[in-house]
Amino acid sequence: MTVSDGTPTCMLVAGQWRAGSAGTFGVADPSTGRELARVPRAGADDAAAAVAAASAALPSWASAAPRERAEVLRRAFDLTLARREQLAFLISLEMGKSLADARGEVGYAAEFFRWFSEEAVRVGGELRTAPAGAHRILTLRRPIGVTLLVTPWNFPLAMVTRKLAPALAAGCTVVVKPAEDTPLTALVLGGLLAEAGVPPGVVNVLTTDRPAELVGRVLADDRVRKLSFTGSTQVGRSLLRQAADRVLGVSMELGGNAPFIVLDDADLDAAVDGAMVAKMRSGGQACTAANRFFVQAAVAGEFADRLAARMAALRTGPATDERTELGPMVNERQVEGIARRVEDSVAAGAKVLLGGSRPAGLGYYYPATVLVDVPADAPVAREEIFGPVAPVVAVRDETEALALANDTETGLAAYVYTADLARGLRVSERLEVGMVGLNRGLVSDPAAPFGGVKQSGLGREGGFEGIHEYLETVYVATAW
Repeated sequence: MTVSDGTPTCMLVAGQWRAGSAGTFGVADPSTGRELARVPRAGADDAAAAVAAASAALPSWASAAPRERAEVLRRAFDLTLARREQLAFLISLEMGKSLADARGEVGYAAEFFRWFSEEAVRVGGELRTAPAGAHRILTLRRPIGVTLLVTPWNFPLAMVTRKLAPALAAGCTVVVKPAEDTPLTALVLGGLLAEAGVPPGVVNVLTTDRPAELVGRVLADDRVRKLSFTGSTQVGRSLLRQAADRVLGVSMELGGNAPFIVLDDADLDAAVDGAMVAKMRSGGQACTAANRFFVQAAVAGEFADRLAARMAALRTGPATDERTELGPMVNERQVEGIARRVEDSVAAGAKVLLGGSRPAGLGYYYPATVLVDVPADAPVAREEIFGPVAPVVAVRDETEALALANDTETGLAAYVYTADLARGLRVSERLEVGMVGLNRGLVSDPAAPFGGVKQSGLGREGGFEGIHEYLETVYVATAW
């Protein structure tokens, strides 16, 4: 299967489709491993042109009336929903998630345009009397400037809109660098935004399979004032060092290793339902995916059996097949990493209740897998899996569950299931994470602040807080 004739395979710079100056690279269909399309590899000239376009467009976009920016974002919301099927098909084709998951992503992605269209008109300053009474303190908010958005492959539409919508609402212009595995969705989005009325140069999209090289060039440009990145903690550390050289503003959403805690008084039907969402959304390839299941010993066996039965019932197949519930992983590296962690964990003592071995044939598939009797130090309990593997660790009580859950360098999301609200809130408050799903398997919401603690990132995306990542505060001491 190949991309449709209407899918752009050129970069977007200054409102024009542009071939790259450093050749091209292939984009594969994870369902077969075959090439879908070739897209440009951005070179030094392309990076300079994109930054120049964003810089030239900044004064007029930053000074546009908030209502004008809001209306553009609202049109983007409408267009995104109107093209749900086209976008969902493309997401499934290049990333591998099921069409049902992809349709959900399109709706989620669109909501960032609607939310930040409403927030665009609410950005304000403040005028107050100084404590001494002799003058007034005036604070203003202004866009931080040209921003580089580096986005991941697992949500090729939503992770772009989650960054781009608040940036545009604030009055910033952007250069978007999508992941090399999934650039086509971002290119389609660039064209959609032009239709919505985004002026030329406000949004520029550069594609490459040499991300470190391209990102380094863009960050070195003095006209760039902000970096927003979603990806691994390892890459995030490297980018932080580069940003520090120019004292750039930085937002980062990095790795997660989310614990899923089931206490002995939990409704197991609800817990399994929540686990299926928290674990299997996008085939487990989500930064908020439940990675470690800590279940009180009294219910651990029953929970694992019920979860395995639900996961075994999932229909595996090509992502664009309407019947598919679990598609392929995004690439061969991903499958190899999952297989290695499972094999090493079994060697360390874990037992396979379901799945556990890669099927033969084309495509980047890994089966739904449940492991039990997992040692707390096994790779699947220590490392982010990013796949459809559920390791179940039996624990004595909530104290042990908390100790194991917090014993990690990351702290993005966590999940807690219990029938006792007070108990659930107590555990939630003691978890060292930025987000908790209490009796809920989904934490993402455009109206909520998304982000982590420890080495899971800096800043927040979404919510009232999201737009402030792209604004700076100016103070004017005023007397009259």
